[in-house]
Amino acid sequence: MEHIDFSLVDWSRAQFALTAIYHWLFVPLTLGLSFIVAFMETIYVRTGNPEWKRITKFWMTLFGINFAIGVATGIILEFEFGTNWSNYSWFVGDIFGAPLAIEGILAFFLESTFIAVMFFGWNKVSKKFHLLSTWLVAFGSNLSALWILVANSWMQYPAGMKFNLDTARNEMVNFWEVLFSPVAINKFLHTISSGYVLASIFVMGVSAWFLLKNREHLFAKRSMIVASVFGLVATAFIILTGDGSARVVAKYQPMKFAAMENLFTGQQNAPLAVIGLLQTNKSEPGPNKQDFKIKIEIPNMLSYMAFLDPNAYVPGIQDLVNGNSEHNLPSYQERSQKGKLAITALAEYRIAKNAGNDSLANASLTTFQENYAHFGYGYYANRDVNELIPNVKATFYSFRIMVFLGLHFLALFIVVLILTLKNTIDKKKVILYTALWSIPLAYIASELGWVLAELGRQPWVIQDILPTIAAVSQVSASSVQVTFVLFAVIFTALLIAEIKIMTTQIKKGPGGHE
Repeated sequence: MEHIDFSLVDWSRAQFALTAIYHWLFVPLTLGLSFIVAFMETIYVRTGNPEWKRITKFWMTLFGINFAIGVATGIILEFEFGTNWSNYSWFVGDIFGAPLAIEGILAFFLESTFIAVMFFGWNKVSKKFHLLSTWLVAFGSNLSALWILVANSWMQYPAGMKFNLDTARNEMVNFWEVLFSPVAINKFLHTISSGYVLASIFVMGVSAWFLLKNREHLFAKRSMIVASVFGLVATAFIILTGDGSARVVAKYQPMKFAAMENLFTGQQNAPLAVIGLLQTNKSEPGPNKQDFKIKIEIPNMLSYMAFLDPNAYVPGIQDLVNGNSEHNLPSYQERSQKGKLAITALAEYRIAKNAGNDSLANASLTTFQENYAHFGYGYYANRDVNELIPNVKATFYSFRIMVFLGLHFLALFIVVLILTLKNTIDKKKVILYTALWSIPLAYIASELGWVLAELGRQPWVIQDILPTIAAVSQVSASSVQVTFVLFAVIFTALLIAEIKIMTTQIKKGPGGHE
């Protein structure tokens, strides 16, 4: 590990982060808007009111624009696993590739097949078949997200697999453990809920713009009712899944949990810092030691949030790095030594196998199996174990901003729904402007969720098994830098194009959707 090109690692991470961030600008709107459109068309089919058809076709057009550009960034994202992270793809390709393949074969084909009927079949198929196609596109979009999130969740909690020493690859032994792992279930439900909230804010904000411009009052108010009801249900669901996600993270990724709460020393009856301002403590050894300059906290709440027990012990960063014998927590130094034993045993096993020395191979196999849970830490056996601490400030602030924005959206949905039902929303300029300017806030909240999820698990590509320093492709850092710049230019151009096309279509209004 003395020959690690950290420039290559950093640029590979930056390129993947760039692609993921841009891709995630398009995905949430697709997830939520597809269902909102399906609900609107259902109302049209049931009532026969042509106004609902007009409403449906307007939002369907915006969905189509966003969907097309989102596909382009998603394809590039999947290719980067081979170009930038080939060691990772080799190591776990038999597992990670399965959900991605299912996503391509099942979900994406479902979307792409029926999206043609959805857009071009209005006067060519029956109302009910067209409605069915719209619903299938919505389910297909969300089914696509399921398989992507199952793959990502497996990286955060590798379940249902076994390492094959003969091939030096992880192999799937239980597909259902991969699909139904607690991390996968929570991540899928929480992520799609966030997409529903974002889409609801988008529809509500655009509708508010029409009211501010004194245009399309009936269209805007009806759209607002659908969006606020859908958003209200989604927000309630996101609170429930977020609560479950906290316990999942505390159980399976305790370092991420400690970092996002800035819990340096483990505590019983641990309080939750609702609001906090962090200041780096430079007098303490190791990076990321943060002190609270200001904080408002709720007693015992962190213990309850993590383990449903206000008296529970929550391990802190220091406990995980240095160990805590009282709570059976090994130190990172111990884990790195065991991980080194596993790496060495793997090499010795392969040599013994090739030499036909079965006794040595069996002994190496035993050593490997006893220490495989610490495999990834072995790459840090001769390094500073403090490198295994994620960025505390980024995770701490990301979590809180995301939560506070979520509460803002909840209040906004309630207010807008009440005012729209009372038919007074068009007179409330402050609320309309709040709804309009909440659109970028929804995107910020959505992106911060991924910042928390991905930065919080660093430096792991696969939790505890494979760090980023061992997962990158053996290419030159300069080639990654060049493609980073190219992708940044292309993605930015795509984003600008989408915003321009979207705003042009919105300005035309529901009468100009064709």
